[in-house]
Amino acid sequence: MESSANSAAGPEAPVVSNFIRDMIKDDMKTGKWGGKVVTRFPPEPNGYLHIGHAKAICIDFGMAKEFGGECHLRFDDTNPSKEEDEYINSIKCDVNWLGFDWGPHLYFASDYFGKMYEYAVRLIKAGKAYVDDLTAEQIREYRGTLTEPGRESPYRNRSVDENMELFEGMRDGKFAEGARVLRAKIDMAHPNMNMRDPVMYRIMNASHHRTGDTWKIYPMYDWAHGLEDSAEGVTHSLCTLEFEAHRPLYDWFLAQLDDIHHPQQTEFARLNLTYTVMSKRKLLQLVREGRVSGWDDPRMPTISGLRRRGYTPESIRNFAERIGVAKRDSTVDLALLEFCLREDLNKTCKRVMAVLNPLKVVIENYPEGQVEELDAVNNPEDESMGTRKVPFSRVIYIERDDFMEDPPKKFFRLAPGREVRLRYAYFITCKDVIKDDAGNITELRCVYDPQTKGGDSPDGRSPKATLHWVSARHAIGAEVRIYENLFTKENPDEAEEGGTFLDNINPGSLKIITACKLEPSLSDAKAGEKYQFERLAYFCADKDSLPEKLIFNRTVTLKDAWVKIQKRG
Repeated sequence: MESSANSAAGPEAPVVSNFIRDMIKDDMKTGKWGGKVVTRFPPEPNGYLHIGHAKAICIDFGMAKEFGGECHLRFDDTNPSKEEDEYINSIKCDVNWLGFDWGPHLYFASDYFGKMYEYAVRLIKAGKAYVDDLTAEQIREYRGTLTEPGRESPYRNRSVDENMELFEGMRDGKFAEGARVLRAKIDMAHPNMNMRDPVMYRIMNASHHRTGDTWKIYPMYDWAHGLEDSAEGVTHSLCTLEFEAHRPLYDWFLAQLDDIHHPQQTEFARLNLTYTVMSKRKLLQLVREGRVSGWDDPRMPTISGLRRRGYTPESIRNFAERIGVAKRDSTVDLALLEFCLREDLNKTCKRVMAVLNPLKVVIENYPEGQVEELDAVNNPEDESMGTRKVPFSRVIYIERDDFMEDPPKKFFRLAPGREVRLRYAYFITCKDVIKDDAGNITELRCVYDPQTKGGDSPDGRSPKATLHWVSARHAIGAEVRIYENLFTKENPDEAEEGGTFLDNINPGSLKIITACKLEPSLSDAKAGEKYQFERLAYFCADKDSLPEKLIFNRTVTLKDAWVKIQKRG
C-alpha cells in the first residue's frame, strides 16, 4: 500500500469517550510504551469478514489513527485446512473499502513459524512443555470440568531429551496426523480451563498457502497469538470478550519467555445485531448449502454483502462510533445500522424517478408526439449536485399503488375525479379507468392543467399528493431486487427444540421485480452507484447489472407515512 497508513476518508460521527480511548490517553500521558500506540487487526483467513469485524476494524485502526500510531493487518494463518487466498484477498479489500490502510505493516502468523518453534523448544528444555500421546478425545476427558480438576496425562513427566526427540520427530513428519501433540505444562487443577496444559502444536498433513509443505506441525491459536503481538511490538492488543479468559494463558506464555516484548491485552464487547448471525461457521453453512447466492449476497452481514447491497463505508464507521465500546455484550437493533445508512445516503445520493409496479396513464389533452424536458433536482440536501433533465410526454407510468378506484378516507393519492401533482411536471386529474375482461385496471385516462408546469398553480391550489412517474416513451426497463431480513426472528438462534437457526430463514427475504420502468438518466448506471428512487427507497446498481439488463438492489427503505397509517387502522 502506498497511501498513508490508517487513513479514513469522509465525515465521521462525533468522537465519544470510551474506556479504550481513555486507557490509551492515560498511557500517552504516563509515557507507557514510550508514547507509542501499535494496534493490530488479526483475522483468520477462513471466511469473509462481517459487520462484527467491521466494528473491530474501526476500533483497531481508529485508535491507532487517532493517537498517531500504527495498526497492523495480520493474518492468523495457523490452520491450513481452512485457509484460502480468496479469503485473504477479500479481507484486504474490505479493510481498504472501510477507509483504512495498514501501510507497510502487512503480516502473517506464518512469518513467525520458525521463531515460534524455537520458543517451543525453549519451553521444552525448561521443563514447561511436553509431547503427549493422548488422543484429542482423551485430552478433553482428562481436562476435567468447571467444578472438577483435570487429571495429568501419563506422558506429562517425560524427560526433556525424550520430549525433544519426539517434538523433532513431529516436525519432521515421522508421526501420523493426530498421533501426538505438544502441550504446555501448567496446572491441571487450575480454575481457568485454558490453563490446564493447553495444546501448543498439532500434527497436520496439509499444505499451507504460504509455506507449502515445509511444516508438518502447526501452532495452535493460543500459542501463536501472543507471540505474534510480541514480535510486532504491539502495545495495545485489543480483542473481543471471548478472549478474556485466554489472557492469563497469553501472559503465562510470554512470562516464560521473559526476554521478549509483552503487549497489553484489553477486551471489549463484540457486536451482536438483531435478525443476524455473526458466526463464520454459520455464514459458511449458508453459502455452502446454497441458502444465499454467495458470501456477497446482499442479505448477508458480510462487509462484501453490505457493500453490494449499497452500504457506504462512512455509514458503517459512523455506526461503529455510535454504538461505542463496551465491556459487556449486548445486542444492537438493526434499525440503528439502517438509520446510519439513511443519514449518509440522504446527503450523498442522487434522486431519480423509477416505477416498480407500473400503471399506464394517458394524458388525453396533452399533445400527441410532444416531449418536454423538465428540470429535476438531483439532491435537495446538496445544491452543488445540480439538476438534470427528465422527459415528459403524453403517456406516462405511475406506481400502481398510487391509484385506488374506491379509496379510503386517508388515501390522498390518485383516484377517479381527484387531482394530484406529478413531480416536476403538472397537475393531473383522473377522468376514466380502463379495465380488461377480468376486471383488472390496465390504464388510466387523465387530463392535465397546462398552467401548473413545475408543480405550482396560478390560483394557489395545492393537491395533497405528489407522485413520481416516468415517460413511457423514454422509460428504460430494469430488474429490481427487494431484500428483507434474512431471518424472521430477532435472535435467529432461538429455534424450537431440535431445530436450528436455519429454521428461522425468511422465505420472503428476496423478491425480484422484472418489469420496472426507470427514467432514462439511469441507462448508464455503473455497478455500486447509489440512488434514491423518489418516494420508494434507496437502491444500488448491482455488480451483475449490464447496459442491456439493468439490475438494482434495494439498499434500505424510506420512512413511509402511509404504511404507518395503515398499521394504525
